[in-house]
Amino acid sequence: MTRVRSAPTPHLPKRPRPSAGSANAPRPERIGPKRRQEFRVSNRQVAVTGLGLVTSAGSSTPAVWETVCAGRSVATRDPALAGLPIDFSCQVSDFDAAAELGGRTSRRLDRFGHLGLAAARRAVDDAGLSPDRWPAERVGVVLGVSSNSLEGYAREFSMLGGGRSGAVSPLALPRSIPSLLAGEVAIDLGARGPNFVVTSACASGTTAIGVARDLIRSGTCDIVLTGGSESPRAPMNATCFTQMRALARGDSRPELASRPFDVSRDGLVLGEGAAVLVLESTTHARARGARVRAYVRGYGASADAHHPTAPHPGGRGAEQALRAALADAGCAPGDVDHVSAHGTGTLLGDAVEADALLRVFGTPPPVTAVKSVIGHAMGAAGAIAAAIAVLTMEQQTVPPTANLVEQEPGRELDIPTGLPRRVPMEAAVVNAFGFGGQNSVLLLTLP
Repeated sequence: MTRVRSAPTPHLPKRPRPSAGSANAPRPERIGPKRRQEFRVSNRQVAVTGLGLVTSAGSSTPAVWETVCAGRSVATRDPALAGLPIDFSCQVSDFDAAAELGGRTSRRLDRFGHLGLAAARRAVDDAGLSPDRWPAERVGVVLGVSSNSLEGYAREFSMLGGGRSGAVSPLALPRSIPSLLAGEVAIDLGARGPNFVVTSACASGTTAIGVARDLIRSGTCDIVLTGGSESPRAPMNATCFTQMRALARGDSRPELASRPFDVSRDGLVLGEGAAVLVLESTTHARARGARVRAYVRGYGASADAHHPTAPHPGGRGAEQALRAALADAGCAPGDVDHVSAHGTGTLLGDAVEADALLRVFGTPPPVTAVKSVIGHAMGAAGAIAAAIAVLTMEQQTVPPTANLVEQEPGRELDIPTGLPRRVPMEAAVVNAFGFGGQNSVLLLTLP
């Protein structure tokens, strides 16, 4: 078995990478300056001008970046899961919803609403936007949420089952509806354009970003607040995943449980969090003098059409989405400098993803799996990974993957561990794959 370096060289020179289909093929020609400039002035360009993050790695963008670069899992025992067979998760620990959102709003919303609304506020502030002055009718909200929130339902169902129907909260239904997240963000910020959520299981966050990009490309919106929010730490969620044998056991050390791409991996670790990205048309961003952090250059989506929960064993859908994102961006595999993997830590899921990356890229660029540090935030996971990928490109630094000791023979990827790695980069891919065989991939580039 291949032993992974515990402390890779922090300054690794950029190396040639073959194109898909041949381990010895020459590196494809990179995007030339003229072609890059032509794309940058295209009306199809969609800019990322703001980021908002509230995750188990921290409740601000600098805190999240510092934590993921430390390369250590934040999983701990979870009081909400006490008494269950698997009682740990990656929790947002430094966020006070009542203090930040106010008592009335925090009581009205479930946890995923708290996190999503806070992330949206942070993103708008980071973008330098003023909701009282923006073109409200042309500001959309498209967010990813994978399921109904079950946080408060145990209490409400116990009242109903105990014959106390009159004690059931009138807020129980609206606070749990996924689409209310987008509605609450619009109410809070005064965004009166298209408003909805998308749900494609654990691919929801990246799907939302892809759909938001297309709303701008079509001319429907000038600005879209997009990303995802999820808090799957409800006892019923944890119980269901345990019954499916999808959760990592963790034994006595939760911080070692999430092990994407390691031979000893045995499941995912529940996380929670939200990420919102502000997308703008290049014209609108340029007119107001906005800082462009990145471009959403490519988006690919597919369906395995195979099984309700298991990925296609040959990685058919994952590969199709990857190739579609490359084609949409007008990029060759060799143009990609970094991959943010879906990397959940499940036995089959990681194997399928590694196989797809090897087929598409030949020798893939440096890979990271942020779920090793922050756990799996389900519908928000892809959005969080996309935001971190923007930071990765800005810092020219690939965060390490936690708890990776040995990779499977024949599925070896270039995965930094121990220390962050400096890597010159212009383009990054973000993978997200979900139950139902729903796959979505983003290709992001620097401005």
